[in-house]
Amino acid sequence: MNYEEFSEIFNTVLADNGLSHFAGETESRMFYQLTERMLQVNRSMNLTAIKEERAVILRHYADSLTVAAFLPQNASVIDVGCGAGFPCLPLAICRPDLTITALDSTEKRIRYVAETATLLQRERFSAVAARAEELARTPGCREHFDCCTARAVASLPILSELCLPFVRVGGTFIAMKAARGEEELQAAEKGIQKLGGEVAAIHHVTLHDGDEQDTRMLIEIKKVKATPPELPRPFGKISKKPL
Repeated sequence: MNYEEFSEIFNTVLADNGLSHFAGETESRMFYQLTERMLQVNRSMNLTAIKEERAVILRHYADSLTVAAFLPQNASVIDVGCGAGFPCLPLAICRPDLTITALDSTEKRIRYVAETATLLQRERFSAVAARAEELARTPGCREHFDCCTARAVASLPILSELCLPFVRVGGTFIAMKAARGEEELQAAEKGIQKLGGEVAAIHHVTLHDGDEQDTRMLIEIKKVKATPPELPRPFGKISKKPL
């Protein structure tokens, strides 16, 4: 697919989903670069099962950008379990005011994300290969960030313990979930409180693909007090017995 074909689809998909303010010429060309690189690297590395360009634009890019409206101007953001770079790379393209740290435990993926951010000339972007529950206990990372995002990483009871320790008091953790996120939230509420969090809002988002619709949820959790020093626990304990 050449750039002109890509740009037409990109503009249509973002307009259909109320995101046309992110569909400028500069952004469109960077997303084209991102798509070409991701699909090329995907031949040798398992980055995404979604390989058709329109589906990539909708299910990776538009989906990632739904969180952009809830991130304050000039915020420091850590994207936990960033995988192939979602939502951190689309956010870096469309919200250059953000200072973004991409975090994943898989070194090959983090190397890809870091190299892609450099290719796109995203200067306020860093990428770290580490386990979230270990990095969150280190000075300079614990309760350091204004916001934390996480998309398609783990169930909310587990995810909350991996993410909330990174967020400063007064900051926000936004869990990007599918339509059944409310069930996960019910199971996670006690743990969120123990971690110093408080559910501030639930945002329902609908992705439009022609006549088809797909519902998403953004669960916004405010950090209202410091996380107890014994948290997060080792991952084995987190997964075996969530808070």
